[in-house]
Amino acid sequence: MTGFAARRGQGAGHSWAWDIRSVNGKGLDLRLRVPEWIDGLEQALRAEMAKAMGRGNVSLSLKVARDGMSEGAEGLRVNPPALAAVLKAMAEVEQTAMDAGLTLAPANAADVLAVRGVLDTSAAEIDTAPLRAAILADLPALLAEFAAMRGAEGAVLARLIGAQLDEVARLTEAATHEAAARRAAAAGHLREALAKVLENVDGVDETRLAQELALLAVKNDVTEELDRLGAHIDAARALLADGGPVGRKFDFLMQEFMREANTLCSKAQSMALTRIGLDLKTVIDQMREQVQNVE
Repeated sequence: MTGFAARRGQGAGHSWAWDIRSVNGKGLDLRLRVPEWIDGLEQALRAEMAKAMGRGNVSLSLKVARDGMSEGAEGLRVNPPALAAVLKAMAEVEQTAMDAGLTLAPANAADVLAVRGVLDTSAAEIDTAPLRAAILADLPALLAEFAAMRGAEGAVLARLIGAQLDEVARLTEAATHEAAARRAAAAGHLREALAKVLENVDGVDETRLAQELALLAVKNDVTEELDRLGAHIDAARALLADGGPVGRKFDFLMQEFMREANTLCSKAQSMALTRIGLDLKTVIDQMREQVQNVE
């Protein structure tokens, strides 16, 4: 499910800005871009984010800057050789991109300082635990804003999928009526076919022939498919009413919907029932696209 949230925070002598965004995904793929010099921060963020969401390709970006010379950070110094190496690598990357006709977003000083080794902390050991704790304390507010946006989109999706389920139910009912009408006509056609065979073939086993025709009628009966479609509709509506993550269950259910619609078309034996089956497949395919957005 798509979503976005941005937030700024301050604490432990630092200020920070982060944003989080997500796009559709079959599973949960967390991509974090956070300062490496804050020990244990990325692992802690991953753990908390995994608890808060179950699906989607989620990207989190965090930029941290000092408000001034914080306590315990007096020994921070820029490492000139490391800085020169990073700047040289950046120039090579930009030149390669220009040669390929690409334009890269400009990097700022905070991006460069975030590269491991650019800041030399050898003169003093920096305790990043207070900063890590302050950032983690600010995370729930960010995730709450993110969840609120995703929830609003989820409400819209629920209405769209609910309307599509109503259309599937309407088409299933139409198919039920058409199948009943076709059943009466099919019985007459089978009796006519049996009479013609008996008139033109000598020595045929009438009982055996009647059994074969009965088996053919059973094979073309779509009652079971229509019953399963009704059950799938009920299951889908129950999933919509569920407050937890249901995306994977919905994915599986869409496969079952399409399987029954395909079988209905293959057994149709009438133009009217075939048209209904094709309409069902169209609506189910549209619904499957929407379900990809559901967590």
